Amino acid sequence: MKGSEIITISKKIRNGALTVVFVLGAAFAASAQEYVSLTNPAKPGRAPGAKVKLLSMNGETRTYLLVLATGDEVTSGIEEFAQKYQVKNAHYTAFGDATSAKFGWFDKDRKMFKLANVSEPSEVTGLVGDISLYNGKPFAHSHASVATSDGICHGGHLLELNVGPTFEFYITVEPTAVYKKISPEFNALVVDPDLEK
Repeated sequence: MKGSEIITISKKIRNGALTVVFVLGAAFAASAQEYVSLTNPAKPGRAPGAKVKLLSMNGETRTYLLVLATGDEVTSGIEEFAQKYQVKNAHYTAFGDATSAKFGWFDKDRKMFKLANVSEPSEVTGLVGDISLYNGKPFAHSHASVATSDGICHGGHLLELNVGPTFEFYITVEPTAVYKKISPEFNALVVDPDLEK
């Protein structure tokens, strides 16, 4: 074997080793996930374009339309609605458009949400949720899914969603209070129908 062939083989081995290191490093970075708490409330003041209309009343039950504008943040908008209207129990559906979204997937071992980011514009294919009381304040819990331009859906527990251009909630507010408590098993807020306060 000539010296130039040995150098060429040596370079190929070194380049192959660098490729393996790069691939392993990328795989490790992809597996290093961010986790967030299960009991964090929404940040207030992030839905200044919110508009509300009372649609109907049936006894003490009320149905509202909540419309958010471009740039509003959805979890902030529903929390602010719940506080302003002193909601003790409600359920809602919604749809619209997002410029970005963050979802959580519950990791039972860590007792936290594994964060999933959608950083491109998407269509909100569905959102459902409820509002109940925790520590005397309304607390909203939402699950949602969004479809990106390739038609792939992403979703889970909704942590954050930025509106663009519009977002519509249909919210039914019930008169009977419902309460949440922290489940020791999961370190998560859960509704308990037996709680009176």
